[in-house]
Formats: sequence, structure tokens, C-alpha cells
Amino acid sequence: MTPMLPTGCVIAVLGAESTGKTELARAIAQRLQERGVPTTLVGEYLREWCDREGRTPRPDEQQAIADEQTRRIDAAAATGVVIADTTALMTAVYSEQLFDDRSLYADALAAQRRFAITLLTALDIPWVGDHLRDGPHARQPTDTLVRAALSGAGVSYAVVHGTGGERLANAWNAINSIAGSEGRARARGGRADTKPAAWTWPCEKCSDPECEHRLFTDLIGRRE
Repeated sequence: MTPMLPTGCVIAVLGAESTGKTELARAIAQRLQERGVPTTLVGEYLREWCDREGRTPRPDEQQAIADEQTRRIDAAAATGVVIADTTALMTAVYSEQLFDDRSLYADALAAQRRFAITLLTALDIPWVGDHLRDGPHARQPTDTLVRAALSGAGVSYAVVHGTGGERLANAWNAINSIAGSEGRARARGGRADTKPAAWTWPCEKCSDPECEHRLFTDLIGRRE
């Protein structure tokens, strides 16, 4: 099944380092393109910047990087569907994590609210490091900050689990379910730019935060 995604629809893929977000974003974009959906993949400008400069940004350089990420996404959205391999929100999270600076959140979350679908890659794949990454110990704090920012701003998101093709299948299931829910809302006379308050779909490996909370609560209950 191919989701009905209008021009300007942005699917944002977020996640801590080495959680497969770039691979997943590329796979989603390729599948949409193969099915005839005009789609642009917008890469991670922060990674591009770090590769070019050979270092991580200073605190005073973070805002410009976040702004450029949003600018590239908005520009691509003018011509079709966009798969964004990260957004300004990740730069805001890194600013808090590395520099104790929360000043980037307001603009980043304002941009995030405009995006139709937000996917968050889970921490269930092996760590693959390089010279610019802090190490596997940094993934959990980053994941916690991303979830807190999204939840605090009331931005719905889907957590994508699984490895290899399973991860793509779960993300595809989530996209179809969310797009279908929004289409039904428009058919009932709802506004096209209004997202539902929460997303739900039947998938054992793909879940929103509330579903994850229920899963872990059930597991703990069985152990007690």
C-alpha cells in the first residue's frame, strides 16, 4: 500500500547517533520514489558541517546550523514530499546535551510542528562509532531529551523498532496508518493542516510513547 502524501508533506526521521536514521530515511525515500511519489531526501546538515570542518560546532555556531537544516527542508517541500534525515530539533538537543543551552528549542519545535509525520528511531540496533561520535553511552540521554522535547511540545511521534528490512516495514506501516488517519479526518471535514491528537495503528514493533509505556508496564507487572 502506498500512502497518500500531498506536496509539501514532510516526514521527519529523528534519533540519537547510530540508530539507523540515515539508512531508514534513504530507504523510505527510495520506496516512495519507486512508487511514483515525487520525493526529496534532505540530509543532515550538521553531519555535513562536521565532516567539512573536521570538528563539532561551537555553541555560537549551532543556531545557524539549525536554521540551515530547516531552510533546506522547507525549500524541498515546495516541490513534493520530503524525507528529512533529522531536523533542527536534533541540533537543539545536542546544544542542550553538550553546552547546556536550551535556546534553540523554540524555533526547532515551531518547525517540527509543521511536519506531517515524525518518526523516532529506537535504540535497538548495534552501535557503530566514528571519530565524531561520543560513544554508545550518549545514545540514551539523547533519546530521552528528544522524547521529552516532542512530548512537552505536544508533537506526536512514532517510535520505529526492528533491524534491516523489518525496520523499514515498521516505518512504512506507521506512515500508512498516520496518512490514512489524516485522510479520513479530511474526509469528515477536518482541516487539512490539522494533525490528529494521537496516532494509533496495529503494529507490534512500531509504537507511540504511550504504547511503549504500556508495554514496559506489562512486562514489569509480569516480573513482580
